[in-house]
Amino acid sequence: MEQVSTDDLSAYLQSRRGTDGLEASSMRIELVALKIFFRWLNVRGYRTGDPAEALLPPRLEQWLPDTLNEPEMKQLLESVSGNSSLDIRDRAILELLYASGLRVGELTTVRIESLSLEEGWVRVTGKGNKTRLVPVGGAALTALAHYLASSRPTLVGAKTQSWIFLNRNGGKLTTARIWQIVKERAALAGLNAEKIYPHLLRHSFATHLLQGGADLRVIQEMLGHADIATTQIYTHVDQKRLKDAHRKFHPRG
Repeated sequence: MEQVSTDDLSAYLQSRRGTDGLEASSMRIELVALKIFFRWLNVRGYRTGDPAEALLPPRLEQWLPDTLNEPEMKQLLESVSGNSSLDIRDRAILELLYASGLRVGELTTVRIESLSLEEGWVRVTGKGNKTRLVPVGGAALTALAHYLASSRPTLVGAKTQSWIFLNRNGGKLTTARIWQIVKERAALAGLNAEKIYPHLLRHSFATHLLQGGADLRVIQEMLGHADIATTQIYTHVDQKRLKDAHRKFHPRG
């Protein structure tokens, strides 16, 4: 153990990453274990000097949310063009998810009295039981008005409550069913349904707002994020898009 150097430990960690495929988070745990071990050897007098002390933890890779680009989003929405009650309902669901960036759990619990078609707002209750008002865009308002007037009445049953979105039996749609609807509609639209899920529409909502010039604080409020740091992930998405464009189109990229 006296012969082990900092370079030896660094080479060992690199091999763990390269050969064994360890993620940065697992590497950090392994480094902590090494630091504790060599500190223990020092305290017990088994060696002098701590080769692990100079090692820096690997930088954690930033997770970036997936999004649909605007043409893909348009393709998904406009593919739901049928006139059945469920077609009209599903179009309204997709339009509202994208227009307002709602979480799927928020969508399932929205009531008729929480929606103002005239003023273009929907009131939702999010994480921590916090209520917020979120604007609803024109396309979503049109889809919702069509659904409420012509489709929802055909789904109402004897025990139906005021939930906006109903299943075939007049009950509240579950989050699992919303997931299925999004994936089914994505497949019918010719998109890769395996990679498309309700929260992806929320990510797309925030990313497209930011790309369009919306203020980050405004996006934070609409998403219902308690901490601006959570919303800042979308600035990284936008920066990545710019870098990719530069790399692709610049002659020296």
